[in-house]
This record gives sequence, structure tokens and C-alpha cells, in this order.
Amino acid sequence: MTALVQLENVSVDFHVRRGFFSTTAVRAVRDVSLSLERGEHAAVVGESGSGKTTLGRATLRLIAAAAGRVLFDGADIATLTGKELLAFRRRAQVVFQDPYSSLSPYMRVMDLVAEPLVVHGSVPKSEREGRVLAALEAVRLSPASELVSRYPHTLSGGQRQRVSIARAMILEPDFLVADEPVSMIDASSRAEILALLRDLQTSRGLTMLSITHDLASARHAADRIAVMYAGRVVEVAAARSLVEEPRHPYTRALLAAVPEPDAANRLRPRPVVGGEPPSPSDLPSGCAFRTRCPVVITGLCEVTDPPLVARAGGGSVACHLEPAAAAG
Repeated sequence: MTALVQLENVSVDFHVRRGFFSTTAVRAVRDVSLSLERGEHAAVVGESGSGKTTLGRATLRLIAAAAGRVLFDGADIATLTGKELLAFRRRAQVVFQDPYSSLSPYMRVMDLVAEPLVVHGSVPKSEREGRVLAALEAVRLSPASELVSRYPHTLSGGQRQRVSIARAMILEPDFLVADEPVSMIDASSRAEILALLRDLQTSRGLTMLSITHDLASARHAADRIAVMYAGRVVEVAAARSLVEEPRHPYTRALLAAVPEPDAANRLRPRPVVGGEPPSPSDLPSGCAFRTRCPVVITGLCEVTDPPLVARAGGGSVACHLEPAAAAG
């Protein structure tokens, strides 16, 4: 396989006002390199504020990278203009976290789902209704003919998110970013939405990037998982390998926080990492995780930020305790 999406040392800054006349740049994403092969489902996991949503938006050029490059099918998306940019927008779509705010309350379902067809002018007006009905049926909103005249406020949270997915999929994209797609809907609909996205990804050969704080769902759906902390990727591995043999202390902490379905195992003591993630505007020196790390190396972790290097056995990890894979 060849990479459809490739991030090369990508950093993203936000400018924060300091007083009336000055601003300062806060680096929300720091030097991230990651590639997605064609047809691959990768997940980015981490706590709130880790930079995962910002990273996902940078892959779509919804946020500009301050440094590094995002390549889509070999082209630097920052250089795209005119028809090339429009073609990229058609091939790369997003499902946002909040279906309550991502859908206009003044538009009917028919117009919401048809809007991408109108913007891109890819389908004659006479064919739009049929395409919309097919898209709604594909996300299991049936009968679609009874929904197209309704407004978003008359739908449940799960139905709204399915409308969002239909709108993203109606252009038959090659790349889909799903940004916390189930965090704002009721628990009864979450498993159904995740199963729907998984089925669409596999049946259509989508390259998909999931943004989530839920490592439990990521390990079941994704082929590969990248763990982010304080704007950096600290571990990347195949989903099964990362869950069964986590190498970074932060990854182990995330796994320990996953609820245990087996009642017999709930009484076992599990390591809990205290404290809060640092602010991007005030990161500690050296390794950003050292202020919460249970295995910090005094004299090293507070001085040197470990690079992300290939680990023995596959994957990559950024930790002083993990030896790099032997060269050659």
C-alpha cells in the first residue's frame, strides 16, 4: 500500500492575546509525523487538550500548519488552489463531534445532505434527490423519504449524526476524519454509529482518521493507534499490539482507565496517573509527561524530550526507558 495522507513534522500554532497590543503563539501540535495508507483506519487518542482534534483539522486544511507539510496523494495541501483545492475538498470529508451545532437548524435534511452536491456541482439537479435518499438509506435512516422534509431539531442525536455522516459520504470521498463522532450522543446510539462508520470504511475502502479519547473503542475499530500527549505523538503501533503491549507510561495509564467489564477483575488495583495535562502555553522542560510519570528518570526526563523512535517489535515510542530498534 502507498500513503494517501502523510504528515511530515507538522506543528500548529494558535495566537493568544497578551494584553491589548500583543499576542503570543501557543504550539498546540508539535512536530507530528504520521502516515495513513490507502484503506487504513487509524485512530488518534488522548485526553482533552492533547491536540488530537487540531491535528485532524490540519489534515483537512481547516487549520493551517505553522511548520511541516501535509501531503494528500503526494500533493502539499497548503499549495492547492482553484480546481485542485476543490478536488481535494471533494475527496476529503469530516464528521464533526457535535451534530447539534454542525447542522444548520434552518435547513431541511434534504438540503443539508444535498449541499455538498450543490457546492461541487458534481450531480445534475434532477439527480440530487435520488442521491440524497440513497445516502440516507446507506447510513440506515429508513425510510429516507419520511426524513428529508424534517428539520434537525425534530431528530434524535443519533439521527442527526447519521445525517452528518450521510452528508460527508454523499461525495464518495477517499479520506474521512471522524472527530469524536459519538461523544455528544446518547449511549444507546454510540455502538450503532461506530459500527456504521466501521462498515462504511471497510465496504468503501475509505482511508479514515478517528479522533477519540476512548481507547476501548479505538482498539476494536482501528488498524493502528497513535497516542498524543501535550501536542506530541508519544506512541504509535498496530491497535492490537498497542493494547496488549503498551510501551509508553501514558498509554498504560489510558488503558488502566478503561472500564473493566469483568466483575472479577474490578477489584484488582490499577495504576492511576494523577494531575492534569500541562497547558500548551506552559509546558514543563524535557518530557512533557514527566510531571505525572510514575517511572520518571531524575536528571534525564526533566532535561531531554525523548524523540519518537522505532521500537523493538514494531511501532514507535517516545520514552527514555524504551530502547530504539537496532538499525539494519
